[in-house]
Amino acid sequence: MSVEFIGIASTAAGSESQGFAGQAVDPAYLEQLVRTHEDAGFDRVLVAHSSAMPDGFVVADQILSRTTTLKVLLAHRPGFVAPTIAARTYATLDAFHPGRVALHVITGGDDVDQARDGDLTDKVTRYRRTDEFLDVLRREWESAAPFDYDGEFYRVRGGWSSVRPAAGNIPIYFGGASADAIRVGGRHADVYAFWGEPLAGIVERIGQVRAAAAPHGRDPRFSVSLRPIPADTEQAAWDRAADILELTQARAGEFKRAIGIDGATQVGSQRLLKFAAEGDVHDKRLWTAIAKATGAAGNSTALVGSYEQVAESLVDYVNVGVSTLLIRGFDPVADARDYGTLIRLVRDQTADREPVPA
Repeated sequence: MSVEFIGIASTAAGSESQGFAGQAVDPAYLEQLVRTHEDAGFDRVLVAHSSAMPDGFVVADQILSRTTTLKVLLAHRPGFVAPTIAARTYATLDAFHPGRVALHVITGGDDVDQARDGDLTDKVTRYRRTDEFLDVLRREWESAAPFDYDGEFYRVRGGWSSVRPAAGNIPIYFGGASADAIRVGGRHADVYAFWGEPLAGIVERIGQVRAAAAPHGRDPRFSVSLRPIPADTEQAAWDRAADILELTQARAGEFKRAIGIDGATQVGSQRLLKFAAEGDVHDKRLWTAIAKATGAAGNSTALVGSYEQVAESLVDYVNVGVSTLLIRGFDPVADARDYGTLIRLVRDQTADREPVPA
């Protein structure tokens, strides 16, 4: 087993602590950021999605064209593009960049953000729609002969595509913390993604997803998203964390306006806020203060310590069943470069062994 590392792609500079001033698309910045990830040893970068962000398919193609080996995890919200069209779009991207594309399914936990693009359905309905969307998507990828489909949301007659993934399908990553998310994700996910909860929370959630996946004969892998804050010494790391928190608190309103998502309505965010209310530090060094400052509107829990300590904590997640680590920093380019040390340490400690089942 080799632990998979995923970073973050952004079309412009900014973070919770830096703010988000300037243009929405800066091609030079994107190129610098993704090449830094590639040089540091990352496997993929996430192209995230919200109703306010630049088009992800264009961004993904730009990333793949500007790098050599780096892969993309391209987020997509079912419901706005027909699943047959989405399947062909992903397959076309994969045809130009074989084996470098994965799909991250984000059903959408924020009603306001959904409504900006004209979707006024509730979460329960959205997850039923996602379930059908992924049924049709896989059929479009896998069917050599025309197929029909009859569902609540999608009806297809003679569906067929001349472009299909060379590997037969494209990896499906899935995010969501609600019971509906676990039900649908358990049925479809190749990799199920969690935000950075304490180890006990991750063990609990792995068990839930595995139970949901088993009746469908599926055995997904698992991902955890974290915000490492490493330094040469533990004290230096905590000093840096305090500076990041102070800047984030001062810019919290700006951050929430920039991403346009209210974490309070999402189950995953509610879980992070619950852990934050229980204490600032969990396990060895999982720090929740940033989650509290931002309303947990996104991946917002950090690991603070020396490089060796943070690597040790990342390995702890691998030891309970995680095989993908999504790590991103508060100074995106500098941190991506810096994380090369963490990647090497973790891979040295986890080479040639499987994660322990949760």
